[in-house]
Amino acid sequence: MSVHTLLLAAPRGFCAGVDRAVLIVEKALEAYGAPVYVRHEIVHNKHVVETLRRKGAVFVEDETEVPEGAVIVFSAHGSPPDAFENSRALGHTLIDATCPLVTKVHQEARRYARDEMDIVMIGHAGHQEVIGTTGQAPDRIRLVETPEDVDALDLADPSQVTYITQTTLSMDETASVVERLNQRFPGLRQPKSDDICYATQNRQDAVKQLAERSDLVLVVGSQTSSNSKRLVEVSRDRSVPAYLIDDASEIDEAWFDGVGTVGLTSGASAPEVLVEEVIDWFRARGTGTVDTVMVVDEDVEFSLPSVLARRLAEVSA
Repeated sequence: MSVHTLLLAAPRGFCAGVDRAVLIVEKALEAYGAPVYVRHEIVHNKHVVETLRRKGAVFVEDETEVPEGAVIVFSAHGSPPDAFENSRALGHTLIDATCPLVTKVHQEARRYARDEMDIVMIGHAGHQEVIGTTGQAPDRIRLVETPEDVDALDLADPSQVTYITQTTLSMDETASVVERLNQRFPGLRQPKSDDICYATQNRQDAVKQLAERSDLVLVVGSQTSSNSKRLVEVSRDRSVPAYLIDDASEIDEAWFDGVGTVGLTSGASAPEVLVEEVIDWFRARGTGTVDTVMVVDEDVEFSLPSVLARRLAEVSA
């Protein structure tokens, strides 16, 4: 193997929303004891899910699967309002781990719906975040993924149209769709702020830097992780080969024939320990230089939900 340099993206890995969501499940287990039920995977990473499962978390796809009166955590991706209503009706102790940045998009959707606007959501059908967001105003939201989807829209009043986006998309990915929306609906109301998550954008910017200096890019993340898949695409869009791996066991040495420099990053739901294992894999095979490519220093933190913070204070008193 000819890889002599490994370049590490910074930032990479856990964003503030994921860090908070994982901590919520761990602290809920500490505060209430096992089992703690989690609606959907808390974040889209199989290693994180398995680690929490071993600690006593029970993952379910639907809140109605959870026994009455049990503790349930709603995942970071966000959930539709009827899921919260079902959970309250079952007497659950409900802890909402929705990322605050996703909550912001939910609030936008409800506000636009109150203004009787048609809302176009740019996102991927079937993704949990999209399901949660469209559930905020199902009669008002239309989902699109491509400019061609925009062409197929049939909206009652073209002057009363706005848009929102899935937070884990790439700026490059949404640009052509937004351009087509502006062409079709000249009076399109622009969102007050960009919905794409700061951490998603930072990680994509870091991959762009890696791609300029690398022969190949590896992204640590699960196939279910939208933001991890986007990182692969950002590199490939720059004609630099890229592969998505869950961990070091999925690396194929044949990828590195004639490759001198490899860029390494991880999606926002991938724990750093998996990146360290990949670094060890390269060092064990003779890679001598490991450098960091710093793009921005993230210092965002989100607080725990008040219901959980109160419970922790009670049990520690």
